[in-house]
Amino acid sequence: MDTEHRPWLASYPDGVPHEVRPEQYASLTQLLEESFRKHAARPVSVCMEHWMTYRELDDHSRALGAWLQSRGLEPGARVAIMLPNIPQFAVTMAAVLRAGYTCVNVNPLYTPRELEQQLKDSGATAIVILENFGKTLSDVINRTPVRHVVLTALGDLLGPWSGRWITFAVRHLAKMVPPYRLPLTEGRTVTPFPAALREGANLQLKPTPQTLASVAFLQYTGGTTGLSKGAVLTHRNIVAAILQAEAWFTPALGRVGDISRVNAIAALPLYHIFALTLCLLAIRWGAHMTLIPNPRDIGKFVGVLKKRPFHMLPAVNTLFNALLQHPQFRSIDFSPLAVSQAGGMAASEGTAKLWRQVTGCVMVEGWGMSETCAIGTNNPLDTDGFSGTIGLPLPGIDIAIKDDAGRSLALGERGEICVRGPNVMPGYYQQPEENARAFTPDGFLRTGDIGEMDPRGYTRIVDRKKDMILVSGFNVFPNELENVISTCPGVVECAAVGVPDEKQGEAIKVFVVKNDPTLTEEGVAGHCRQHLTGYKLPKYIEFRDELPKSNVGKILRRELRAAT
Repeated sequence: MDTEHRPWLASYPDGVPHEVRPEQYASLTQLLEESFRKHAARPVSVCMEHWMTYRELDDHSRALGAWLQSRGLEPGARVAIMLPNIPQFAVTMAAVLRAGYTCVNVNPLYTPRELEQQLKDSGATAIVILENFGKTLSDVINRTPVRHVVLTALGDLLGPWSGRWITFAVRHLAKMVPPYRLPLTEGRTVTPFPAALREGANLQLKPTPQTLASVAFLQYTGGTTGLSKGAVLTHRNIVAAILQAEAWFTPALGRVGDISRVNAIAALPLYHIFALTLCLLAIRWGAHMTLIPNPRDIGKFVGVLKKRPFHMLPAVNTLFNALLQHPQFRSIDFSPLAVSQAGGMAASEGTAKLWRQVTGCVMVEGWGMSETCAIGTNNPLDTDGFSGTIGLPLPGIDIAIKDDAGRSLALGERGEICVRGPNVMPGYYQQPEENARAFTPDGFLRTGDIGEMDPRGYTRIVDRKKDMILVSGFNVFPNELENVISTCPGVVECAAVGVPDEKQGEAIKVFVVKNDPTLTEEGVAGHCRQHLTGYKLPKYIEFRDELPKSNVGKILRRELRAAT
């Protein structure tokens, strides 16, 4: 397809290819094992000042994979991973893949109801879980298919002495491990993580036939429209996403020199597709990750950033914002920082401008979904400022703006953003009716995002279909309002929703978090009047100390709507 039909190709930065070739690998497992061998002596992660090398990741994952095979799990079995950002995550993920199984990433902060639904839906027969969340599992395990539980403590891979102390402190001083009991019924096994590694080290990891069509992950969506659904991500999907990210990001990190020297900050949860994809990219490079188990503790997070140079910081807009508000953040040396990658939610112009001012590094916005392995579009890394768009489709990806009937619209027209490429899932797990709705006849995935593409191939998201506010017959898109209000002095973050209104059908209500006690409702309203046309002006403005957010940091507009 030429640039007439793919106008974004003419806007590609120098050195970025138009396509990627996932077929160069037989599977994701082959890509991982190649990196383990090539970078054996190099560090793969640092967590609480304890380092793990690629050789250790290779050895540990081989042992755990062999142990899982010894449980008699069938090829392709689903293994749940319920872990925060600690070294055990990469070990478990690699072990599951190398053993020929499918990873089911689970949010560690799930309620028992949410955990039960995901374990049942995925059919997971094994789970590797941090003991802190054992109580949640114990409440539901008898109603799930889980037969094998591997329990890990926080300090299990953090060194023989420091690890024991950390585990003791978590259990007995901070009391962060609620009492629980996992019943050993119907042949169920419960095994400590270190014991599984020891036993597996004496076993052989059996080679398991895998192809690019094999299922690597069941990645559950946020479930914003009901029960969460498992996006089926194949080895091809994940390998393609890694290669697409590599093609896009590598040129921007050229000034680091050896790409394997890159320090990538892993503060976003690795169970989330955004962080997971960047984790796999770091492994592909032979780079290392600084693992942040609890990014909500901004003080400790800033302290970690001060310890050594870092080159890549992916985050959602709210996390960038939280860092900027911390008084010690500006004392960090930002000179090595080459990539500040925003994703997961819309980036705001106010946050982007302040980030550039404080760090000297442009905050670059991208867009993707669980269904696309987090990869979709991204702004070029050599951009000189906030574009207000989600950028260009990455190599091998086609974007089409379509109407409700599935017809492609002309450049500049608004419609649903639809995406096609080697990173796009084949469908949702055991959801034939959902799959029929999710794809257009010509194979594009409907994203639910409303947008428009300009002649250069840059796409602008106007909003989600369901978040659109209808004011007296006019469509109002919350992202636009939030972007404008975020530039008002004294505003930290904000969210706009529609509320029922007798005269207009819906009226606009804005929730604002401020850091200037003198900022008033009239001050925000005046800023809006200066930048927005009449029907887009908020009728209600409410100040709050904080906004409700998902565990990934997305502002939950639906909770704000429900509270009005």
